[in-house]
Amino acid sequence: MTKNKILVTGAAGFIGSHLTEKLLNQGYHVVAFDRYNSNNDFFWLNELRKTKKNNCRFLLGDIRDFDSVLFAMRGCSTVFHLAALIGIPYSYYSPQAYIKTNLEGTYNILEASRQTKCKNIIITSTSEVYGSAQYLPIDEEHPINSQSPYAASKAAADQLAFSYFKSFNTPVKIIRPFNVYGPRQSERAIIPTIINQVINKNKIISLGNLDPCRDFNYVEDTVDAFIKIMKSKKIFGDVVNVGTNKKISIKTLCNEILKLSKYKKSIKVNSLRKRPKLSEVSRLQCDNRKIKRLINWKPKTELSDGLKKTIEWFKKNKSSNNNQYII
Repeated sequence: MTKNKILVTGAAGFIGSHLTEKLLNQGYHVVAFDRYNSNNDFFWLNELRKTKKNNCRFLLGDIRDFDSVLFAMRGCSTVFHLAALIGIPYSYYSPQAYIKTNLEGTYNILEASRQTKCKNIIITSTSEVYGSAQYLPIDEEHPINSQSPYAASKAAADQLAFSYFKSFNTPVKIIRPFNVYGPRQSERAIIPTIINQVINKNKIISLGNLDPCRDFNYVEDTVDAFIKIMKSKKIFGDVVNVGTNKKISIKTLCNEILKLSKYKKSIKVNSLRKRPKLSEVSRLQCDNRKIKRLINWKPKTELSDGLKKTIEWFKKNKSSNNNQYII
């Protein structure tokens, strides 16, 4: 086992690619693990492959397959587990896909870690497991109340991770990010959905429910939290929220993006974009006092600054996708 060898699952994705780059820049050796595809494509890491091959091993497999996970884990002292199905709307159509990827995938990580005696396992949760806030801000003691199959699959994965810690002393830590945003994010997420409609030729911004409130945390700040949690010895068997302790409604967010982009467009509610009434999480706002106290982490990026950076990135990587469809 190599002390500085780290496995990142979902490494070619939005958060995973930013995390992989940061770890490599800090001198760690990384095994970048992502889903097998016949094109040998590492998506956001394709450019990195050309320059960082010496301290990064690029590996394609399937988080649902124990053998490929065990193979990837060998020799790693730390694993960041980010591989997951994350889109909430698609979880209404295929709950089983989320169970197999998010729950069974986490089982594969936990069991492979146990067999290889991995010293540091960071499991990525989500604020969606809390459901609509029963009080604000939401601390780690808030009841779990999953309102979508996606959230339920992540809550089950968290509980499985806690059970491994309690049953086998598996060195598990759970990071629970609130809404992360920034360059490279999927166009299905709310901020890219708004930005792409703003910078393309849409005369009207088509959105779902405008009333829900979210706590948006810039991706670089989130990555810093991941790394600080990795280094901490205080969080084993525990969970920490990662967020800004601020909330904003979707309507206000859209207006802020329009202002920063210097566009004037009207906003229209599209019923096709609305989630089922009982499944819509109305309010999320992070209580981040615990992570501040344990590892002295706090967000550095104001929402307006993060949005500016994200808008500029999407302008440079402009898409013609107007995100008209739920799936």
